Amino acid sequence: MNIRTLAGAAGVLGLTATLAVATPAVAADGSNCWGVVSSQAARSDGGLGEHSSSFDEPRLGLGNVARLFGVDGLGGLGSLLASIDGNDATSC
Repeated sequence: MNIRTLAGAAGVLGLTATLAVATPAVAADGSNCWGVVSSQAARSDGGLGEHSSSFDEPRLGLGNVARLFGVDGLGGLGSLLASIDGNDATSC
């Protein structure tokens, strides 16, 4: 994996992470965190980033990004992003 791919993934994550709302509805085990946080971010910031298929170069999938950050699946990724995105509207 090259630095450009990592930088692109970090940028997409940053955009995605900033999209959130105020009142989360989360499963007790946290498995819904990705859906909750991305929904909150979309409502508070007006939308999500581009889908990875819209880029000319291949991008990491969300599952691979979760592994890259050492979290457990999309729920863990959503929880991580909500904790670091600086957006008070996102939480899980």
